[in-house]
Amino acid sequence: MPTVAIVSQKGGSGKTTLALHLATCAAYGDMQTCVIDLDPQATAAAWGDWRGDFLPKIVTCPPVRLHSTIQKTQREGTGLVVIDTPPHGDTAAREAVRAADLVLIPTRARAFDLHALEATAELVSYAGKPAFVLLNGVPPRATRIVAETGAFAEGLGLKLSPVTFGERAAFHRSSRAGEVASEVDPQGKAAAEVDALWQWARGQLGIEGSA
Repeated sequence: MPTVAIVSQKGGSGKTTLALHLATCAAYGDMQTCVIDLDPQATAAAWGDWRGDFLPKIVTCPPVRLHSTIQKTQREGTGLVVIDTPPHGDTAAREAVRAADLVLIPTRARAFDLHALEATAELVSYAGKPAFVLLNGVPPRATRIVAETGAFAEGLGLKLSPVTFGERAAFHRSSRAGEVASEVDPQGKAAAEVDALWQWARGQLGIEGSA
């Protein structure tokens, strides 16, 4: 069962938004998906409460229960797991990376955010898992910022995702309603970015099909 871990040691990097949008995009492609929320603040779980009985399924668990929780979701027929981790949660991040087939590291192109990449880079390097930095909140016409961040990530032994997320109001509007960007603005740029990320992630995970 393909498993994606969303990891960053920096708060406010967009981990939960990324996890929920990626999992929901997969669900719209007829995959039974589950977001496992390891964050004690349970932000993803709160979004699931607002959303109601619609995929993706959201479950919470402590890091020590991650492996058994993944096994349970697999027995229930889940086709994709996305793990949302807390900031500054070394144990949670370590367990999530160990369980993952693909690690995504959202970050903004700011000094403190980029500094936090160093700890995450050490973690994924030790685990030997494929990991990609996803640049989030990118302003328009920021080619230079993307290039500089890519070079910085490569210097830490990380790769830059070919998909970036802009600073889109649809991400914020949808989260407050228990929805995702494609549901509040189906033709918008945020929806297109999420779809592009899912199509790329599918290839990384070896998931067949065209949805």
